[in-house]
Amino acid sequence: MDELIAEIVEDLKIELENDVGFSEDALTAKTRNAYREVKLARNYPSTYSQQLIDSDMEKYFSVIRDIALFDYNQIGKDFEQSHTENSVTRSYTSRLSLFANVTPIARF
Repeated sequence: MDELIAEIVEDLKIELENDVGFSEDALTAKTRNAYREVKLARNYPSTYSQQLIDSDMEKYFSVIRDIALFDYNQIGKDFEQSHTENSVTRSYTSRLSLFANVTPIARF
C-alpha cells in the first residue's frame, strides 16, 4: 500500500510542485484517502489476504491517482459544483464518476 501511494504522490508532485501553495502533505493525505475509498469500493471479501488486496489495488493506480488529483484540486472548493468569477465559469466533474471503473468484488 505504502509503495503505491508513494508512487502516485511522486507522479503528481511532478505536475503540481510548481503550483502556488503546493503542499506535499495535503497531496499525500488526499492520495491515502483515495486509496482507502477505492479499497472500500472494491469490497474485498474477508478471505482475501493483504498480499492479494495489494496486488489487486495496483490495477487501480490511475483511478486512485485521478481521485487524489481531483480531491487535491478541490481544496477550498468543498461541495462546489460550479464557479463564476469575472465572466469565467467553471464546472467540475462529478467525483462519483471517477469510480466508474471500480467494480465491487463482493456484494454488499
